[in-house]
Amino acid sequence: MLKILANDGVHPTGIKLLEDAGHTVITEKIAQDDLPNQLPNFDVILVRSATKVRKDLIDQCPNLKLIGRGGVGLDNIDVDYAKSKGIHVINTPAASSRAVAELTFGHMLSLARFLHVSNRKMPVSGNSEFGKLKKSFAKGFQISGKKLGIIGFGRIGQETAKLGIGIGMHVLPVDPYIAKATLDLNFPNNPSQNLQMEIASVPMETMLAEADILSIHVPFAGGQPIIGAKEMDKMKEGVVIVNAARGGVVDEQALLTNLESGKIKAAALDVFVGEPVPNQALLDHPQISVSPHIGAATAEAQENIGIELASQITDLLG
Repeated sequence: MLKILANDGVHPTGIKLLEDAGHTVITEKIAQDDLPNQLPNFDVILVRSATKVRKDLIDQCPNLKLIGRGGVGLDNIDVDYAKSKGIHVINTPAASSRAVAELTFGHMLSLARFLHVSNRKMPVSGNSEFGKLKKSFAKGFQISGKKLGIIGFGRIGQETAKLGIGIGMHVLPVDPYIAKATLDLNFPNNPSQNLQMEIASVPMETMLAEADILSIHVPFAGGQPIIGAKEMDKMKEGVVIVNAARGGVVDEQALLTNLESGKIKAAALDVFVGEPVPNQALLDHPQISVSPHIGAATAEAQENIGIELASQITDLLG
């Protein structure tokens, strides 16, 4: 039987599945600095974004059999090194795809109708400056009919595309590894109307030149931003950028510069360089809709993550 440390938490459904299989699950948080002393007592560690499992920690845990990440990215784990030591590394790429896609559209709609600013200003001056605020926020736009660029056409990118198609957008995906994908457009209340649609990827240059809104859904392990100053120069005037992938995927300073010039109309950020201490200029900016890295933070997604982790652990280790 396994002793499992869920250091960043795991949904009760996942805990029950593991315990029903005879395993012990500990959910009490162990500080990063204390892990070298305590993690050797465990066979499995489950993390999200907060806990880092690097080479030095792995070397101090000879009993470790599996590292699980509740989410998509594995940038907080030294994956190749762990695998070289015979340690399984798993994540949950399917569990939270819809949740991230829906947050992406929440930000898009908020920016389109100035809700991110209106919700700040109405409580403060809605009684005294209602007419002025109404005039300020009366120049929104509809996202139906717009061209949606999607960088990364994996599970999350495809879920984002489905929502875009449903709302009437023209989808322009970019992915060097996926030439085309068949999307299942399902209608639970009327399965007879379920549809399939094949969407082909386009070159990055084409997407940058044509997209009205750009959403990014790629892993990122550091290095050069995928969307930097050069890429922004190639975009349409008045483009909107949404990053719910990883901090650093978008060059934050270049983003601020292009917001000030008007080249970029608005942006949405769920992720930041330097988390959990984002650049205050991004948080304060009236043209940026912000959230604190909550892409997968829905009840449904968290339960799916717990189930998927438990299933993989049982399949791999019994």
